[in-house]
Amino acid sequence: MDNLSAHKGETIRHWARKNRVELCFTPTYASWANPIEAHFGPLRQFTIANSHHRNHTAQTRALHAYLRWRNNNARHPDVLAAQRRERARVRSEKGIRWGGRPLTAAA
Repeated sequence: MDNLSAHKGETIRHWARKNRVELCFTPTYASWANPIEAHFGPLRQFTIANSHHRNHTAQTRALHAYLRWRNNNARHPDVLAAQRRERARVRSEKGIRWGGRPLTAAA
């Protein structure tokens, strides 16, 4: 989980204890370490970018349509390749190498 304060509240912690779930938070400022981050770029591109939805209901329908398509095609080679590219893009924005260590600054 990321470090959003809503994820750390007593309600969430109580639910986790009750359901025997261990909460594991990613380090602060390490969005590249959170697997869900690779999904936000395509989601934004296909449902929000260059769109002029009439209202929130229309935008929600577009979002749901994309999520249905994405779930139906989750293992398609093109989708998996796009997901890898997005993860690499997120990591490169942060200057993170595959091993998880930041790139050293050039002198």
